[in-house]
Amino acid sequence: MTFARSETFRPIGQILAADVLPALYRSQKLPLRISCLGVASYDASDQTSRFDCVIPLGECPSSEEAIQAAALRLSRGEICTGTDSFPYFQPHIMLIQDRDQRLVLAGEIRAGIILWQQPVASDAEARRIVTEASRLRGMAFRASEPGDARRLRYRAAALEARLVDPFWRETAADLLHLPQAA
Repeated sequence: MTFARSETFRPIGQILAADVLPALYRSQKLPLRISCLGVASYDASDQTSRFDCVIPLGECPSSEEAIQAAALRLSRGEICTGTDSFPYFQPHIMLIQDRDQRLVLAGEIRAGIILWQQPVASDAEARRIVTEASRLRGMAFRASEPGDARRLRYRAAALEARLVDPFWRETAADLLHLPQAA
């Protein structure tokens, strides 16, 4: 007598390799840290006193919660609200990183919303983005006007937002396919 294998049951080794071990490894990378890259100044009228800075926004136990928390902080205008904050801050890029500072997800901020960037699909695509971002940063280095240089650096940073760490690429791509609450 032979038994046919049922498709509803999986061997314990397959369950461990496909479900349990990746979840355990991912939990070692938590909590996820949210931060915002932007331009700060103490005086809105003085263009020369502006500088780039990263504002830490907090930590979340999951990527879904991090996306929601980032969007909520931005929609409420709660990006630069601490005691040592800057009176004038223009957010440009929202970042979600794991405990090891690896990029989980990033998005460009336009018109008060976060446009989360689709992660690269391959290492070859990542190399193309790095090449283009390096070209833009080189142009920024040679720019004579500080505003032009800043715009080129932010264009490079927006491209680099797709450079999600290989460990997080599949998770990030899945997150971006989930329907978002309005």
